Amino acid sequence: MKMNELLNRMLNHEDLTREETRDILLGITRSEFPNEQITALLTALQMKGITVDELLGFRDGILQTGIPAILDCDRYIDVVGTGGDRKNTFNISTTACFVIAGAGYKVAKHGNYAATSTSGASNVIAQHGVRFTDDIDRLNRSINECGIVYLHAQLFARAMKFVGPIRKALPFPTCFNLLGPIVNPSQPQCQLLGVANLDQMRLYNHVYRKIGIDYAIVNSIDGYDEISLTGDFKVTTNDYERIFKPSDLGFDIARPEELVAGATEEEAAAIFDSVLENRALPAQKNIVLANAAYGIQVLEKGKKDIMECIAIARESIDSGRALATFKKFVALNS
Repeated sequence: MKMNELLNRMLNHEDLTREETRDILLGITRSEFPNEQITALLTALQMKGITVDELLGFRDGILQTGIPAILDCDRYIDVVGTGGDRKNTFNISTTACFVIAGAGYKVAKHGNYAATSTSGASNVIAQHGVRFTDDIDRLNRSINECGIVYLHAQLFARAMKFVGPIRKALPFPTCFNLLGPIVNPSQPQCQLLGVANLDQMRLYNHVYRKIGIDYAIVNSIDGYDEISLTGDFKVTTNDYERIFKPSDLGFDIARPEELVAGATEEEAAAIFDSVLENRALPAQKNIVLANAAYGIQVLEKGKKDIMECIAIARESIDSGRALATFKKFVALNS
């Protein structure tokens, strides 16, 4: 593959095919292109705007060159955000995952260390003594015995390390920032995704339809990549697209300062613990309940209304099952 020809096509505002971007990714992992050409490629894609097929091609390449996580259960969900909203919220998605698992559903959480916030999923998990692994027997034991498994991205997506230094050197986000949510190595059948803006919502809506999974994509209109309850939020699923108010779910409006993770990983972990232990601020608990509820609705294929799903999530926390699930998860994975 001649990178110069592809770059010239993009300069002429032409799109690449899914196969071409997959082959580019494979070529990057084989060190076929100098860093200057990769930098030019990422810049050109960012200026042009990446298409659904171009993004899926990169996804194909990452999954092809990575380590698969083949889980022996039928239906499970990942709850994840794109990140980059610069809001420094506590670990809402990760907390919601344990609430969903505590309610009796299966979860395969894919995550990494924080890039722009105090604490990412891997930070808060590691804070509790969990050791990351790609051992398939240990992974299956975790999801089968406590309903949740954690997949630390760096152990699975081997291709990412080839572009890491270039991404850090560039002063803008690249298409690789969009790949994290769709390269879960277990390839879940269900996903709840939080995005930072409506352009991303439209992009991922088309991506998920092509992949063929059950999904909900959420965005808070004031720029959070999750349901923040700080104002109106939009939800797009396989079946509907709608704007909600917090009051539609029976919740009060949250204040932005109630969502902040704090200045250290320890402070973020303390908020995570307080939600599962049912002693968090009402706004913190409500935000987790809202996000967990939409995940449950996806798992139920939309057959339960959102208020019923909120009740299921609330029972998971109030009964102590979410906390018990987390404690068992830590015991199995430490």
